[in-house]
Amino acid sequence: MSPPRPSRPRVVVVGAGRLGGALALALAAKRWPVRVLARSEESRRRVLELGLKPASERDVAQARVCLLCVPDKAVPGVAEELKPRLARGAALVHCAGALSLEALGAPRGRVLGSFHPLVAVSDPRDSLAGNSVALSTRSRWLREVLERMAKDVGLRALRVPEKQRAAYHAGAVLSAGGVVAALSAAVEAFRAAGISEEDALAALLPLTRSALRGVEARGLTAGYTGPIARGDAGVVTAHLAALPPEVADVYRPLSRRGLRLVGQRLTPEARSALEALLAPNNR
Repeated sequence: MSPPRPSRPRVVVVGAGRLGGALALALAAKRWPVRVLARSEESRRRVLELGLKPASERDVAQARVCLLCVPDKAVPGVAEELKPRLARGAALVHCAGALSLEALGAPRGRVLGSFHPLVAVSDPRDSLAGNSVALSTRSRWLREVLERMAKDVGLRALRVPEKQRAAYHAGAVLSAGGVVAALSAAVEAFRAAGISEEDALAALLPLTRSALRGVEARGLTAGYTGPIARGDAGVVTAHLAALPPEVADVYRPLSRRGLRLVGQRLTPEARSALEALLAPNNR
């Protein structure tokens, strides 16, 4: 009978970028035996600057879990490159949100998984705690290891079905990059009012945070505010007249989405007036 595997098995993180560095630092802080496999001299310098330990070939061979923190397009190639270097029972795990387990190639007896933190990491020293992570694996052992990893790092684990991976990732993109894109349209609207980008961001970022706090406290529908929530077609008309065309093209679909959230609590007249104003062909 083989001995039980350790609760915090040896981990090799492949990639010393923002996510790889953040994961390795978070795991090391919780006393996971973690090494970082740097794929260039520049990456190796980053590993040392972060106070992490570079992985040797022996570390790779002894790893029980190998986390691929590389660009999505690189996952299949890096996975194939590493398979002969890993021990037979080692798990290969990618950290790409949009990719299924198929990106890691045929299992051929190897345990496969994915571990995608829902965090906008802009620096390796960013904390991951307080966010969520999407997990996927067919292995009970690896699921337990990844869930332990998530718990130690402070991430809430979500299980994502493989067939719905693209929908999950699209939602994640909308909640991060989509919010930034919407904020850029808001900054452009302020610019049309003669306000600089610096002053616009200083005013709008706290407003965005307050809106998110409202959603966190009361949910999407109750947290949605503004003229759409009030059924004020007059204000919306003024907005559309004042906005540059490309910003109005952002305002309309977002407002239609907002109307879907709160439409049932408006009068039929107010709802119809807003629907007509926000129709895609009403420009």
